[in-house]
Amino acid sequence: MKGLLGRKVGMTQVFDVDGNRVPVTVVDVSGNVVVQKKTEDSKDGYNAIKLGFGDIKKLEKEGTEPKWRISQPRAGVFTKLGLDPKRHVKEVRVNPEDLEEYEVGQELTANTFFPGEFIDVTGTTKGRGFTGVMKRHNFRGTKASHGVHEFFRHGGSIGCSAYPARVIKGKKMPGQHGNVRVTVQNLVVQQVLEDDNAVLVRGSVPGPNGGIVLLRSAIKKTHG
Repeated sequence: MKGLLGRKVGMTQVFDVDGNRVPVTVVDVSGNVVVQKKTEDSKDGYNAIKLGFGDIKKLEKEGTEPKWRISQPRAGVFTKLGLDPKRHVKEVRVNPEDLEEYEVGQELTANTFFPGEFIDVTGTTKGRGFTGVMKRHNFRGTKASHGVHEFFRHGGSIGCSAYPARVIKGKKMPGQHGNVRVTVQNLVVQQVLEDDNAVLVRGSVPGPNGGIVLLRSAIKKTHG
């Protein structure tokens, strides 16, 4: 198992060796640093690495010492290791044999993955606010004729009869749409751009352009 944090740049298209057009999502993974290693023999009890991603600028004010634009406890974790603080920190489980390949302070590049590899991508979907049932759940709405008044986009009756005389839990209704953590499994790495330190993932991934995503080895595929 392995992983990288990245920033979704956007979507484009490339052509494979057979001339087929393939839609891909560009993920910038430059700046990944190993912040911590956890082992099953330590107090943590499991094998994992903690990744840091995203540079942070210092607050420079005349007459005062420059400070990082994060809280002192968060900055202290990196300062103790002799590293520049990172804005995003994420933990990735790894196998015991793979854990030996990582060192604290090591910078990870796009070469962590290879073309044709299956990965799982986790991100936060676009937040669309409070939406109705047609936008949120793809309801077809009410017919626009035969005496229907002011109920064209409503969900219709939601209750029950005498029994159980209540609204069933999980009923599809209006509410918050998007802004949730979503993982898309078994996506394929189309290309790895070493010079740009970017990964091209076949298809779309969750989140808006500029959003932070986590790339991990697919857990439902066999890895060689």
